[in-house]
Amino acid sequence: MTYDAEATRQRIFAAATAEFARHGLAGARVDRIATAARANKQAIYLYFGGKEKLFGAVVRAKLDEICHAVALDPQTLPESVGVLFDWYHEHPELIRLLLWEALEVGDAPVEGEEGRRQAYDGHVSHLLGAGLGEDLPEEARAPAARDWLFTVLGLVAWNFAVPQMRRLILDEPDPRAALARRRAAVVDLARLIAERAAAAPRTA
Repeated sequence: MTYDAEATRQRIFAAATAEFARHGLAGARVDRIATAARANKQAIYLYFGGKEKLFGAVVRAKLDEICHAVALDPQTLPESVGVLFDWYHEHPELIRLLLWEALEVGDAPVEGEEGRRQAYDGHVSHLLGAGLGEDLPEEARAPAARDWLFTVLGLVAWNFAVPQMRRLILDEPDPRAALARRRAAVVDLARLIAERAAAAPRTA
């Protein structure tokens, strides 16, 4: 049978995503990833350069995936936020990866930091191009767009980062009902944010 390098890479990537989401960077084991991927450890180092770089590649890939699935647009913010909420619900591994990264790396530079920063810069440029902050002085528009992006992402992601708080605060025994309540509340808040932005006076 011919060796399929790309198929091996994909299996390693899928196995690494599950391993890192479950155990974090420090707790993940390269041998477990290799076993789950039906590959040898040497292939992991050959294709990805080691555990840290593999973790960085997994996080970046999941972030790219969500960016392609959901485009945050100030003009259709409630709908975009609803889609984003559903994506996080269907892909819980991203929140777990980001939480592990925050716990283990803290505020230090992350693997592939510059590339991730450039990706977020692209989102900020998109928001500015869509007219976000047109009422502000030019020098204040980009900082406002960055704050807006971080706020909207946090508004959605927090629901999946702390499910125990969701259960305790909402006092809703049915997890599906709790998520439905949170989705409706988040979409309503997004609508208020969009209406406030639309009502802001425009500079000449």
